[in-house]
Amino acid sequence: MRKHNLSMLLDLYEMTMANGIFQSDMRDTVTYFDMFFRRVPDNGGYAIMAGLEQLIEYFNNLHFTGDDINYLRSLNLFCDEFLDYLKDFEFACDVWAVPEGTPIFPMEPIVTVRGPAMQAFIVETMVLLTINHQSLIATKANRICSVAGARPVMEFGARRAHGYDAAYYGARAAIIGGALGTSNVKTAQDFGVPVSGTMAHSWVQLYPDEYTAFKTYAEKYPDSCTLLIDTFNVLKSGLPNAIRCFDEVLKPLGCRPKGVRIDSGDIAYLSKKIRKALDDAGYPDCAIVVSNSLDEHLIKELDNQGAKISSFGVGERLITASSEAVFGGVYKLAAVEHPDGTIIPKIKISENIAKITLPGVKIPWRLYDNETGKALADVICMNYEKIGDTKPYEIFDPVHTWKRKTITNFIAKKLQIKIVENGKQVYTSPSVKEISKYRKQCVDNLWDEVKRFENPHTYYVDLSQELWDLREKLLKEKQ
Repeated sequence: MRKHNLSMLLDLYEMTMANGIFQSDMRDTVTYFDMFFRRVPDNGGYAIMAGLEQLIEYFNNLHFTGDDINYLRSLNLFCDEFLDYLKDFEFACDVWAVPEGTPIFPMEPIVTVRGPAMQAFIVETMVLLTINHQSLIATKANRICSVAGARPVMEFGARRAHGYDAAYYGARAAIIGGALGTSNVKTAQDFGVPVSGTMAHSWVQLYPDEYTAFKTYAEKYPDSCTLLIDTFNVLKSGLPNAIRCFDEVLKPLGCRPKGVRIDSGDIAYLSKKIRKALDDAGYPDCAIVVSNSLDEHLIKELDNQGAKISSFGVGERLITASSEAVFGGVYKLAAVEHPDGTIIPKIKISENIAKITLPGVKIPWRLYDNETGKALADVICMNYEKIGDTKPYEIFDPVHTWKRKTITNFIAKKLQIKIVENGKQVYTSPSVKEISKYRKQCVDNLWDEVKRFENPHTYYVDLSQELWDLREKLLKEKQ
């Protein structure tokens, strides 16, 4: 696992605000900040939480070096006392978060930071970019894999990612979202996930002819032979040469071909022709792997055309989430805690209703039907509330409040867990494989209508009566 000190990866206004508070009578003020998002990417029914392990790593390594202090001093913005504070900086916040792999929905707190206002300001950028990036890629991967069904999806996008960290952590997030493995060797090595790859067109071009290139590769890798057959002409040369190679090289060794891959052309048409030829040649077990700028829409269309595809290599449109390049998570002040323990809820008001925040210290709950195991709704409550499952519970639409429903025979579970206490890690992240397995279990607990690819049902994220009353009270006070 790589260890980064990313303490200076922040926006300048976080430091100027921290410096200002340091010099004011609010220096010891404790704040609560919530990270949440307002809309599911690609108009989907849900998103997937990811990036928590790297956020914990950031908190564990949060400190400022001598070079950092000297640079900040050179800006002539900060008092010497504040720079001395940074020199001896010790992270002292409490942090709660939704576990990685959990389906998440708009407006509910997915990360909550409680601690000195100066420190809560300083971590904003890293909280957002860490969770935003990996949640975006995990959500995209989950969409792609949901369309692929039982057929494996491999992440192939490192060379098109927006930088090496995007390639490295994007591949991790893709595995969380459902990809079986990655072509990224560093991600596979560090996170213990499957790695996959065969040859490029340059391998075929390097040799005097296509058959020699295939023959040489098969001789080197007889137990894992997948040949790229579209360098010149799939049906006229690539496929016949591949079958000849299987007959003349692998069969005498007692080996079976793993697959053939195509990366161009009319994939639907070619895959059907390839499948018939392989079956006729006695290789019905030879997989057909396709790549070439795939995404969930193209995979769905290939299926509609009856394509014969065994697995998918998905690159640029997964690793960049090209159809929706921003997750949109935000980090907003929710409450202030005075030294005497009094908590003052805070609200941000906007003429854009979607940008009005939820005040106070909150906990999101998920309610599950006891008979089906399906998630019924999420309810955001005040932190002192508890949803019991021994009696009926009424939920209501926080906008159209007359829409109410009484839920019975259910179980309620808190969504957030504590990951950091007084600056110290108190939670150990599962492996990426375990997170992916957990993600699948959680997604299986959603109704099919919520998972629908087009026009999914809007999952209910309701407010408790106490939270709704508090928000209405503050809105009226600010009018």
